[in-house]
Amino acid sequence: MDSFTPAIVFENIEKNFGPLKVLKGISGKINRGEVVAVIGSSGCGKSTLLRCFNRLESIDAGSLTINGIDLSHRHLNQRQLRQLRTQVGMVFQQFNLFPHLSVLENLTLAPRKVLGKSPKESAQLAGLYLEKVGLFDKASAYPEQLSGGQKQRVAIARSLCMNPQIMLFDEPTSALDPELVGEVLQVMQQLAVEGMTMVVVTHEMQFAREVAHRVIFMDKGIVAEQGPAHEVLTNPQSDRLRTFLSRLNVGMGRVEEGERGRVGEWENN
Repeated sequence: MDSFTPAIVFENIEKNFGPLKVLKGISGKINRGEVVAVIGSSGCGKSTLLRCFNRLESIDAGSLTINGIDLSHRHLNQRQLRQLRTQVGMVFQQFNLFPHLSVLENLTLAPRKVLGKSPKESAQLAGLYLEKVGLFDKASAYPEQLSGGQKQRVAIARSLCMNPQIMLFDEPTSALDPELVGEVLQVMQQLAVEGMTMVVVTHEMQFAREVAHRVIFMDKGIVAEQGPAHEVLTNPQSDRLRTFLSRLNVGMGRVEEGERGRVGEWENN
């Protein structure tokens, strides 16, 4: 796959849950090395879109290609699914760590079972990415011994152990206490700097403004507005986006001041 071919291409995709139309014929693309923030109110379809990108949900209409893999068909064979799982990593709101396994065991399980790596190779890989997220000293700890921010950083490291070409983040900081958000966003910012292709569903507007290349604003199952992150977030064209951003700021109090402080923390570290 050459560097000029988009990592993700979706055309007129639809997703229904019974009579409920969640995605209503949306189209777009994500380029390689691009960071795209997907924003919108709860229930607008942004998390469903992300789950379609990782085949956790199948689309009902339209076409979807991820890293050259055609996900348009309802049924994929095991080879295609295996290929997709190794190329696309996903980090969820909840950390989804196995509580009975140590941090090291959580990270080495998939490389051994899916990639066929030896225990030694898997452990070396796990150590590399634990170092990357600043948690090398937690390798023998269990999830219950970690803070929420640490758990999410472990979850990111676990995904990176599969050497993905694309990373999907579904509101990765929404379950964290405010003081723990910055440590996760710092790791994500570093991945962006290194050129990782990333799609991030988020309510962290300052992160979207400072780190994302583009923003996609979804509303009621459609893409209502999109464009360069700073432009979209500082000069929204639609009344709906202006209302959304206004309500987000009002609802979260001094959101921009608090987030600006966090951005400063990442840059100072």
